Amino acid sequence: MPSEPIDPPGIGWTRVSPRYITVRLLGWAAGTLLALAVSSLPLFLLAGMLPGFPPVPAWLLPAAVLAVALWRGLLIPRQVRAIGYAERDEDLLIRSGIFFQRVMVVPYGRMQYVDVSVGPVERAFGLASVKLHTASPATNAAIPGLPAAEAARLREQLSARGQARLAGL
Repeated sequence: MPSEPIDPPGIGWTRVSPRYITVRLLGWAAGTLLALAVSSLPLFLLAGMLPGFPPVPAWLLPAAVLAVALWRGLLIPRQVRAIGYAERDEDLLIRSGIFFQRVMVVPYGRMQYVDVSVGPVERAFGLASVKLHTASPATNAAIPGLPAAEAARLREQLSARGQARLAGL
């Protein structure tokens, strides 16, 4: 993963699974179909009431929805490749974003619990998401699209490190 201006120097980022691109694209396709159906409703209603061709404004809404959806769909692979994490001695770094980049530092001692979740589509691709919960909801973080075995390993590793820091070891 190339270094970005806000990345700490010398960090080796671990990327999420490339299969997560497919999971995101499936969600994008379902959302796009729903948005197109809803935005096309006025078009179909007008076409049923007015024989001939529907007025131009009725075509503009679905066309705009489709244009925005295609743009979002083209960004998904790059967005997934921008997600990464790095385990350091005292904290976990999580990065995301291509236009609005974010690097979050979660100290192990601040973690209250680590949650692994799997939805039906993620399960079909052998992926899971790790969620880190801290005392402050603003610092809760998630790493989506991890292989299930890596998510389980990370949960155990982070939990152990968090307990050690809370115990003052």
